[in-house]
Amino acid sequence: MVNPIAFPKRICILVARMAQAPLHILMVDDDRKLCALVVDYLQNMGFRVDACHRGDEGLEKILSIRYDAVILDVMMPGLNGVELLREVRKKSDVPVLMLTALGEESDRIVGLEMGADDYLPKTFSTRELLARLRAVTRRGIRNEQNKESAAKELEWNGLILRETSHEVILDDLPLEVTALEFAILLSLMKSKGRVKTREALIEEVSARRFEVFDRSIDVHISSLRKKLGDDAKSPRFIHTIRSIGYLFGEHRSSAHKEDLP
Repeated sequence: MVNPIAFPKRICILVARMAQAPLHILMVDDDRKLCALVVDYLQNMGFRVDACHRGDEGLEKILSIRYDAVILDVMMPGLNGVELLREVRKKSDVPVLMLTALGEESDRIVGLEMGADDYLPKTFSTRELLARLRAVTRRGIRNEQNKESAAKELEWNGLILRETSHEVILDDLPLEVTALEFAILLSLMKSKGRVKTREALIEEVSARRFEVFDRSIDVHISSLRKKLGDDAKSPRFIHTIRSIGYLFGEHRSSAHKEDLP
C-alpha cells in the first residue's frame, strides 16, 4: 500500500520547472484504491495521469496514446502485467515501471527480461515512486533526443548499432532488443576496450542511484548476451569483469578474470 508523504513545496516547484509540458503517465492496476492515491499524488506533482484496471484496456491505451511512461502491476485478472508487457514491447519502447509484490524476485526478473525499465515493490513510498518515475522518463526523453540527432553508427566484429534509428544488426541480421538493452549496448560499445562498472552503467542508462545489492543490470546483460549469441564463458562481445562490471570488445588483460553474474 502507498504511504503518502508530504513533499516540500520547493521540490514541487522544481519538478514543475523541469518539464515544459506535463509528462503523460498511464497506471494499469486492478487495485482501484491504490490507483486513486497514485493518480492524485502524481497530478499534484504536475503530471497528467490516466488509469485503467484491466490489462487488455491498458494495452489498447498504450498502443493508441503516446505516453511518457507506464506504471504496470504484475498481478491482474485476464491479461496480466507480464503478458501485457510482452505485447507492448512488440510495438513500443515506452518506459515501463513494474509494480511487484514484496519479495517476489521471480516477478522482478521476468518483468526485466520482458523489457521493463525498472521495478518497485508495492510497499513503495510516494517519494520513491516519484524518483523511479522521473528516472525512467528521463531515459525515455534521452532516447527521443537521440532519434532526432544526427545519424551515428557503431560497428565491431559483425555487430552494428545505429544510434539514431535504434537498430542493432548482427552478421547482417536485425536483432530485436529492448530500449534499455539498446542503451546498455550503446554505453558499452562507446567504451569499447574499457571496463564499465555496474554503477556507471546503472547511472547512465536508467539515471537512478546505484544500490549495492541491485543486480538488475546483470539480468539485462544476460538477456542481451542471449540475443547476441554470446557465450558468457567465452564471450565474443561482452566480458564480465569480476567484482567490477563489464567490458565490450577484446579482453586481453590478465589482471581481471571472467566471473559469471
